[in-house]
Amino acid sequence: MGRRAGLSARMKLTLSYAGFLAVAGALLLAVVWGFLLRYVPDTDQGLLGISPNRYLLVHTFVPAAAVAMAFLLVFGLVGGWLLAGRMLAPLNRIADAARLAGQGSLSHRIRLEGRRDEFRELADAFDTMLDRLESHVAEQRRFAANASHELRTPLAVSQALLDVAEREPERDRGELVARLRVVNARAIGLTEALLLLSRSDRGTFAREEVDLSLVAEEAAETLLPLAERRGVALDVTGGAAPTRGSAELLLRMVTNLVQNAVVHNLPAGGTVTVRTEARDGTCVLRVENTGPVVPPDLVPTLTEPFRRGTERIRAAGSGEHAGVGLGLAIVASVVRAHGGGLDLFPRPDGGLLVTVRLPAA
Repeated sequence: MGRRAGLSARMKLTLSYAGFLAVAGALLLAVVWGFLLRYVPDTDQGLLGISPNRYLLVHTFVPAAAVAMAFLLVFGLVGGWLLAGRMLAPLNRIADAARLAGQGSLSHRIRLEGRRDEFRELADAFDTMLDRLESHVAEQRRFAANASHELRTPLAVSQALLDVAEREPERDRGELVARLRVVNARAIGLTEALLLLSRSDRGTFAREEVDLSLVAEEAAETLLPLAERRGVALDVTGGAAPTRGSAELLLRMVTNLVQNAVVHNLPAGGTVTVRTEARDGTCVLRVENTGPVVPPDLVPTLTEPFRRGTERIRAAGSGEHAGVGLGLAIVASVVRAHGGGLDLFPRPDGGLLVTVRLPAA
């Protein structure tokens, strides 16, 4: 943005310091003149009948006052320039860091030393912003790389199947079409998941009153056949939990949680418990499941995009409700877009306890 050149902040502060000293000196001289010299009689004998008189004092005082004013002006300019430079040095470091950030270097930090003041609070806030911005950019780059890889896989498989059909025209076309249909469905599912994740991240959706208990029942009813095939008992309990948000996004959030709880469960005899409640102005949704033991150090990474545990890879390989590693990432994004909180705790006996807290309607 083009701006006309003007006085620097350092020069403005310098002139302010010098002007303040000059005004203070002038006031002091005016006080001396007004309360001292005017009481000296303008006679030959002066005050108390002795010399000097007002004429001599004025001619002696004025040159000395002019020298003092000149000294104050020079002292104000030099001292103000030095003081302003010292005061603005932290601001210059912040400006240099901002220029580096504008050029794409997000790793630079200001790290102002010394006790807390306004400049150091500004520098600390700027460093915190750079930390979050660098982390966000790194996450976006990693997400883009992973998304490209995930989208390339079904396309490569489709190309391979088409090459096989071209080289072997006598091969059963029904089998190739069926496999292409599966691969195409996976690519469509991944694309829809990416679009949903982007939409929830932007927060561009209409808000309405939604009862989480009804959403949980709808999600459980949809996934009940999957739970029955896997031998998992699905139980939904609790009371009404009204919140405000997107019914579609909240349904996807609960569906992802219940589906993950069903898929990542025991081979047989597993359980999934979904409970909703409203208390202290907060709507709480808990999804608890049995399953293999989850290492505590793995839990923080479960909500990252394209993160898969061994069970999820197995499920994806089986082709039934194949995961693309975005289930919990979408859950975290939807919760964040609705101003809520998400907690994941590994159960000592295996499985996870997932708690979602959203503001009550």
